[in-house]
Amino acid sequence: MDIQPITAQPPSRHDQLLSKAEELEATFLSEMLAHSGLGEMQGSFGGGEGETQFASFLREEQARLIVQHGGLGLAELIFNSMVKAEDNAA
Repeated sequence: MDIQPITAQPPSRHDQLLSKAEELEATFLSEMLAHSGLGEMQGSFGGGEGETQFASFLREEQARLIVQHGGLGLAELIFNSMVKAEDNAA
């Protein structure tokens, strides 16, 4: 049996730009979720500083999932702007 190594293709420039645009939208959403108070416990059931630290991980993951499922459309706008800027620079 002859085993051939799997060679992964490097991501195209299009894929790289889209990935960064989605990352920016997720970061924006995470900040907006934080400012909305998502995940904050009220009253005596709060988890203190530990909860505060780990709540950010939850918000980041929720924001990433929102973007994966369509998001707000910011990633598309950011991506189109980056492509246009790159085309103008060339």
